[in-house]
Amino acid sequence: MREIKKLLPKADVVYFGDFKNAPYGNKTPEELGVLTVLGIQRLLSLGVTQIVTACNSVSASILKPMFDFPDIKQTEIIEMVGPTTRALGGRKDARILLVATEATVRSGIYQDSFRDAGIYIDALPLPHLAGAIEEGTSVPGMKGMVRNSLENIIKDYDVLILGCTHYPLIREIFDDIVGDVKIFDPAESVAKEVKERFEGKGEGKLKFVISRDSKFFRDKVSELFGDMATIEILK
Repeated sequence: MREIKKLLPKADVVYFGDFKNAPYGNKTPEELGVLTVLGIQRLLSLGVTQIVTACNSVSASILKPMFDFPDIKQTEIIEMVGPTTRALGGRKDARILLVATEATVRSGIYQDSFRDAGIYIDALPLPHLAGAIEEGTSVPGMKGMVRNSLENIIKDYDVLILGCTHYPLIREIFDDIVGDVKIFDPAESVAKEVKERFEGKGEGKLKFVISRDSKFFRDKVSELFGDMATIEILK
């Protein structure tokens, strides 16, 4: 949302955050499919006409459920994987590591997409990190989780893809641990694709709709967007 608003400040955007069922990263493919359909239904009921699936775990399940909605065409949905692959498509000699949730890694959607582009990447699940970020775990605690997973292997790579939209919220932790390895945040590529494919005309309205209240989320919205956004609890 932050990256999209930088490029399209006049766009009217509705953000649905499903805290009631979070985290998505440990869900089965079947559960993700159901949650994806329900999420799209909620967005459509709010008048949405174009969709960005700002969740890598949902990217793994989005292709099939979206065909259940005759009013939404494939060209009106942008997910996380395609923009990432296109942005790094020229790095065929780079050694790339994806860190993501278990669901995203298990799906193989990033690995398959890069393989189709002639690039082979490694993928490492960080099973509990997204939940820790959402729960407001202490910085030392999260730093220990990241260090234990990456410290002994990160030297073998040139690029680290943050394959979960929670991870950039602790970018400074990754920066501290990975050293000179280039960190790639897919949000920037997704936002560029949104600008290219979607219309950004409107009044700049920004509404957050969440399925369960979250102090962490409210604090983060206030930090990133100040008073420009409204937050509603889904009834």
